[in-house]
Amino acid sequence: MKDSTETLTRITNKEALELYNGQPVLRLGQMADEVRKTLHPEGIVTFINDRNINYTNVCINHCSFCAFYRDENSPEAYVIEREELMRKIEETVALGGTQVLLQGGLHPGLDMSFYTGMLKTIKELFSINIHGFSPPEIHYIAKIAGLSSLETLVILKEAGLDSIPGGGAEILSDRVRRRISPRKINSAQWLEIMQQAHSIGMRTTATMMFGATETPEDMIEHLDAIRRLQDKTGGFTAFIPWSFQPGNSELGKEVSPTTGVDYLRVLALSRVYMDNIRNVQASWVTQGIKMAQVALRFGANDFGSTMIEENVVKAAGVSFKASKNDIVKAIQAAGFKAAQRDTYYKTLQYFS
Repeated sequence: MKDSTETLTRITNKEALELYNGQPVLRLGQMADEVRKTLHPEGIVTFINDRNINYTNVCINHCSFCAFYRDENSPEAYVIEREELMRKIEETVALGGTQVLLQGGLHPGLDMSFYTGMLKTIKELFSINIHGFSPPEIHYIAKIAGLSSLETLVILKEAGLDSIPGGGAEILSDRVRRRISPRKINSAQWLEIMQQAHSIGMRTTATMMFGATETPEDMIEHLDAIRRLQDKTGGFTAFIPWSFQPGNSELGKEVSPTTGVDYLRVLALSRVYMDNIRNVQASWVTQGIKMAQVALRFGANDFGSTMIEENVVKAAGVSFKASKNDIVKAIQAAGFKAAQRDTYYKTLQYFS
């Protein structure tokens, strides 16, 4: 059977820039909606039931856009206790969750045994997908252990890591990264770790955080890098753009918040540009349920996660709440059929 992505017409970077700068947002949204219909003609919008667990808030990177990190000696610094971690996962499973997303800061006091021990314990006690450790974390774990990132990925996979989130990408333009996160891995390192993960059979997501000093050209550079890697590996399951949340962050004092229209324009362009990634996710966690419903007509076909727990965006002062039932109703009210999926976009349940 022919992959429906093969029927899409690929646009160039120049065309993408012209669309972003020159098309009215509603027309761009119509174009993105047509792409969504081509890829997902059945009119189904998916979501996953999962929980974000931040195992530590200690981080040496000190990214200017982050309101979540703390220094190791801060009274608010923490490393999650084993009993607390297991309680959270047990609760997630009881609520029908199929995935936990493990992410944390780059803590100088944690070694490889901490990460492998955490993974092995989870897998011994629970049947749940572990989606964890973004490329900056992988790179730092490897550095601490004196291993290559590929060796580290293999060890973590053997310990129980199933898939990798796209965090730490922000904007894959080193000019921007030097401005907003100079201590973080560069664009080439992020892409290399994702390619290595794909090479050993791990699926990952790709993300983009916009609204933090980048230009439209920078965003298209980011989209181009993701699309090129997807051409090589086919390992990305979804693309997830979201807007920088400025509250309580250093960078937030210098930039103006993005608007809902900004979000819809970037989302629509992403859907039109990413001809080789089937799924584009709406970000209700940063935009709210109503805007996420609108996003379903601007190219998104996935509603993301139920987010039983979320801490990073909350640290920036943004805290939207939605239950599984809320998400199902929101999808249906927007004129779509709702379906719960797993990490790999396999449908688990339809809702009538």
